[in-house]
Amino acid sequence: MKRTSIVLLLAAALAAPAAFAHGGEDHKKPAVKKAISKDEHPWGREGDPAKAKRTVTIAMSDAMRFTPDKLEVKVGDTVKFVVANKGQVMHEMVIGTEKELKAHAEMMKKHPNMEHDEPYMAHVSPGKKESITWQFTQPGDFMFGCLIPGHFEAGMVGRIKVTP
Repeated sequence: MKRTSIVLLLAAALAAPAAFAHGGEDHKKPAVKKAISKDEHPWGREGDPAKAKRTVTIAMSDAMRFTPDKLEVKVGDTVKFVVANKGQVMHEMVIGTEKELKAHAEMMKKHPNMEHDEPYMAHVSPGKKESITWQFTQPGDFMFGCLIPGHFEAGMVGRIKVTP
């Protein structure tokens, strides 16, 4: 019995420093580098960050607005969007056609906790930044919006004009 108690005390003593080593810090697992998607959408495809010729910072606010909310690019441009949440609630930026975004916004109302991980989406916690690198491959008028229930309807949308 005495030997078992000593072994347990020794094991606890050795484990204690490891248990407290991380403190209260928020540790994320290192991002696993995944292959760039080759999926083509009417509004383009995932871009290679190394080939981005332009970086655009998009600020999101609890006033349900993006700044800037209009952007013009040329077909073939690869843009890195740095999406900064300046608000106190979760926001997201999703790029797509007006029809796609409206349909997705309706789906989000029915399934508000739905999780997705598409290269044309960035979910951004309050005070944080995320990025999207996107290559615009077709001319046209596209949108970006926050599809969290109520945000899109409140006017949290922006426009992207892609010119030939």
